[in-house]
Order: sequence, then C-alpha cells, then structure tokens
Amino acid sequence: MTALGDGPALLYDTGSPVPGPGGIPVTYEQFATGTLPVVGAGVEVLPVPRLSSGLKLHGEYQGSGFTDPKYIARRGDGQVVQLSRLLYLVASAIDGVHDIETISHRVSARYGRELSAENVRYLVEEKLDPLGVTVPEGQDEEEITAPRSDLLLALKGHRIIFNERRAGRIARSLAWLHRPTVVVLMLAAAVAMDVWLFGFFGAVEPVLQVLDQPVLMLVVFGLTVASLVFHEFGHASACRYGGARPGCIGCGLFLIWPSMYTDVTDIYRIGRAGRLRTDLGGVYFNLVFMLAMTGAYFATGQQFFLATVYLGHFEILEQLMPAVRLDGYYILGDLAGVPDLYGKIKPILLSTVPGRRGKAARAEVVGLKKSSRTIITTWVLTMVPLLIGELGYALWNLPRIVATMVRSLTAQVVGTGDAFVNGQIAAGLIGVIGCFMLLCPMAGVVYLSVKMGGRVFRAAKRSTDDKPRLRVTLCALALVGLGTLSYAWVSGVTPEPLPKRPPIAPILQPGVSTAEPPARQATAPGPQASPSGTAAVPPSGAASPGASGAASASASASPSADAGASASPSAGPSKKPAEPTGGQNTTGSATAGSPAGPSEGSAEPSPSDDPTSAAPTTDQPTPTDSPSVTSEPPPAAQ
Repeated sequence: MTALGDGPALLYDTGSPVPGPGGIPVTYEQFATGTLPVVGAGVEVLPVPRLSSGLKLHGEYQGSGFTDPKYIARRGDGQVVQLSRLLYLVASAIDGVHDIETISHRVSARYGRELSAENVRYLVEEKLDPLGVTVPEGQDEEEITAPRSDLLLALKGHRIIFNERRAGRIARSLAWLHRPTVVVLMLAAAVAMDVWLFGFFGAVEPVLQVLDQPVLMLVVFGLTVASLVFHEFGHASACRYGGARPGCIGCGLFLIWPSMYTDVTDIYRIGRAGRLRTDLGGVYFNLVFMLAMTGAYFATGQQFFLATVYLGHFEILEQLMPAVRLDGYYILGDLAGVPDLYGKIKPILLSTVPGRRGKAARAEVVGLKKSSRTIITTWVLTMVPLLIGELGYALWNLPRIVATMVRSLTAQVVGTGDAFVNGQIAAGLIGVIGCFMLLCPMAGVVYLSVKMGGRVFRAAKRSTDDKPRLRVTLCALALVGLGTLSYAWVSGVTPEPLPKRPPIAPILQPGVSTAEPPARQATAPGPQASPSGTAAVPPSGAASPGASGAASASASASPSADAGASASPSAGPSKKPAEPTGGQNTTGSATAGSPAGPSEGSAEPSPSDDPTSAAPTTDQPTPTDSPSVTSEPPPAAQ
C-alpha cells in the first residue's frame, strides 16, 4: 500500500487486507498503529547448504568398471570419494547462496525426476555431510573433519616438493615426449640400448667399477634419486598430454621407504586410454632417463652412467609389480575400471560365503561389469594367498630375521663410525646409506606387524559383537596359534639365524671384515679325529692317529693363524668386488687345507691335498665372481 501526505484524512477501506511487498497482507489499522507484520514470521526459513572447503568435482568416472556410472569428487584434504549421479547433481547445484528449494528445482530439471526440498535436505544431511562433501548445518567454518580411508599399503606423510603451478609448467614443457612418433622412437632406442648393454658390452662391469669406488657410489645414488624425480615428471606430463590437469608433486613414506608421488586425480574425468598413458608415463620416462645416461657415457666414457642404467631396470620392474600401490597396481586398476582394488578384496571373498552376508557381498560384486569382475577376481585369488604366505613365512622366520638384522646393523653402525673417525668421509657416507637400507626393512616389519595386528584385532572384535561364544573360540584359537609359534621359536624348530658371512658389496659396509669366519667349518664331514675332541683337525688327525694329541694341539691353533693370514691380504683389496665372492667360494676349501698345512708340514699330507687346499685361496678373484655380485645392486637402487 501507499500512504500519501501527512494529513489524517485518507480514504481507505479499513477492513480489507492490502497486499504488501512479497505478498504479505497489510491492513490500514496495522499501518496506522505501527503493528506491521514481521517479514518471514510464520514462514519456515529453508537451509542453505555449503560445500566443504577445497572440494573439487571432477565429473563422471570415464571407463568405469561399474554397471552404474560413478562420479568423482575430491575433498580439500585430498580424500577422493565416489558419488552416484543423483548425489553428484545435488553437490554441483550447491553454491552457498540458494536454499534447498531452489536446489531441488535445479536437480529435478537435470535428473529427469521430481525432487522436493525435503528430498534434497535428506540427501545433504544423510549422504553428503557424512562424506565431507558439504558442511553440516550450524557449523560456521568450512573446514570439515570427515573420515578418511586408512589404506594399509598407501603413501603416508605427504610433503609437497613442486606445487601445482610449478608441476603444471614442468608438465607442459615435457608433454611433447608423449607424442606417438616420439614414443616409438624412444622405445626403439631403448631396445637397441639393452641389446648393446647386455649382449655386447656387459652390464655387470660398470656395476663392479662403481662398487670399487665410494665416490662413484655416491654419484650413482644421486643419479638414482634424479631418476625418481624424472619418473614423476612422466606422470605429470602424461596427465597434461591427455587433457587433464596435474596437481602437485611431493614425497612421503610408502610402508617405510621414502617415495615420491604425483597428484593426477583429474585423470578420472578422461578416458581409460588417457589414464593408462598417465600410469605408464613414469616407467616411460625411466627409459628416457636411461637413454640420456647412455648418451652421457658415450660422451664422457664414464661407466658409472651405465651402472645407473643397469639399476634403472630394477626400478622399472619394481614399479610394474601389482602387489602394492605402485604403478603396476594402478595400471591393473585402470584396466579393470576400479580405482581401489584392495577395497574389493572383502566383497570378492565374502561373495563365496552362503547366507545373508554372502548375499550382500554378491550384490556389490554384481555391480561390476563382467570383464572387470574377472580381472579383479583373478587378482584377488592370486594376491591374497601370496600375501598370506609371505606373512606366514615372515612369522615363522621372525627370530632368524631379527637376529640377523640386529647383528648386521650393529656391525654396520660400528664400521661406519670407524670410517668417520679415521677420516674416510666418502666411505662413511656410503656406510650411512647402508645403515639406512638396513633400518628401513626393520622399521617396515615393525610397522606392518602393528598395523596388520591392529586391523585383525578390530575386525575380530566387530565380527564377534554380541557373540560371546564365537569371541571365546577366536581367543582360544589365537592363543593356541601364538603358543605354538612361540614354542617353535624357543625350541629351535624354526630355522637358525644366518651364519655370519663376508659382505657381498664391501663398499656399502665399511669396516666390516671380508674374511670368511673359520668357526663355521667345524661341522665339515671327515674321519673321526683325535681323542682330544678337537673338530678342526680331521685331515691331519687321520694322517697319524698315534700322534693325535700333539697334532691336534698344533692343528687347533692353526685356524686362527690362518684366519689372520687370510685377513691380511683382504685388507688391501677389500674394495675389490671379487673378494666377497671369493670368500664365499672358499667356505669349503679353507677347512681342507688350512688346518693340515701348518700341523703336519710338507711330509705327511698327500700331494693331492695341497693343491686342492691352496688353489681356492690363491685364485679368489676369479671371473666367476661376477654373477654373485649381480644380486646386490637391486637393494642399492631402492
């Protein structure tokens, strides 16, 4: 209504309501007395939902292995969630300004079915809020605390090295390497490189040269780290080439090993071919890096570049294994169209169980396409027995593993400290790398044991809620299993710790003796020795039984003297790669000649004994040492 003038003589119908702004009826008495109704009084204020801070909606999961389409969203904390089409439409219609009534109209037009405001309220409060996609009503901050998937074999402790902007620039500058013509040329060059390196030049020779020089070992270690960084550039550039937007590049802890990662979540909105290109981009860039190292060798003649190439092959093989969350795992997941293969282990196994639980699991498995279901089932039936077998083997050999690792770590730390004290800085730094390589597996064993034990305990507790008999039965079985295992550990049924052996790569273990311990040879078969009971003199004892007392006394002292003699030559060429293998090859020959020579002189032993006992000790650096050294570089590459 409108009031004109200031005078009291206004002609209005004082009984009928007059519609005001917004359709609220107002009478003359209400206007005259100042008792106008409050706007919104008696009308329910509809909530205005908001998205959580940093949420990104990536769209439909292209090439999905599910029968129903899935949509991908990523929260600000990095957690990726899968949404149905309806939930994704609701989330995309939320802008923090319009209420649920307006959102219901938008979603209804896109979904093809009518949704009410109450339907939207239910979806927001019961579905999106628990997932951390939207902010709960009444919370002022946009930061949310939503549950995260605690993946057992996932990267932990993320730290950003290249932010999204820098990673994007790097990806743009290297995207041309993913053009089909360039890829074909690179692969052909990689094949030619391997044929030349393994077929003509000899791949082990550069590794032996590096193992002989501590400084070169540090250089190869630095180049290996550089190859890891370049590996991540391959993922980012492949993501960019496929039309997606790469995120940051950083590092973290995988199990317990330091590892690097690239955020390529945006690839879920591109096709399967683009995702596979991104998955293989890291391995492809490893090949490019190896070609660059080969070119550096031809330019400089330095063989440590070829040692880096040799170790790069083991890095590629490790990345392609689908057992843990490395490149091979994601390649298999994208082939199946399922982003989390480990999440399907439980429903695949439960689907074989009859009853209500099996029926629910079968319903979830049926939601997968037939090809995807075949791939995942094959993977589960292969990996689960393998993981269980590895766990059982580790538990059975736990005392042996712990004793061997503690002994090796003690010798490593002492030798590294002595290297620094004696001013051997390069050898000391190599020793630090060796300590690190020993500590990581030990910490990994502890970490996995605690995590898996905790998960098994929580799963058993949940499954036996309100089932006291089943809980008692499980506890009894667990106690029986632990008791049996403990008895096996204590009674010596399990394998004994590995005997002390000289290091295969002495360069990684400075200060550790390269001589073969003679005490282990006391169990060598031979004739019954002298009455004195010394087991170290079977050859000489058999030569003259009448003088076994004096002979055994002199013979039992000879191993220590021989050990000192054999240690002195190895002190000079201890950096030779052939020494460790020679030490291993002399484990049987040291007992055949060393005790007999000093005790009996040259008259008693037969002529056939001396050559057999002396030959291995004088010909330790033989060409047969090379194959045994080839098994050591893979751990160094890790």
